[in-house]
Amino acid sequence: MLNKFGPSGQGEAQVQYLDGDFRVISPGSYVRCAVTDARIPLDELKYWSVDLQEAYALPSAVLQRHYPGALKAGG
Repeated sequence: MLNKFGPSGQGEAQVQYLDGDFRVISPGSYVRCAVTDARIPLDELKYWSVDLQEAYALPSAVLQRHYPGALKAGG
């Protein structure tokens, strides 16, 4: 997971998303949500896609990416 002893950097990190974990390839303090473009601090990163290699800020962003009509339906 996050290397707490290495240089953390202040910019955007490059991350490899794995099953149940992620690896920091290039140091930084955050990644960007693939749907909303919001900054996600690495210590708050909870949602990502291994297949698409992208991060998501919220569960709703995951739904929006994988099931685009899901949030609009049901109304």
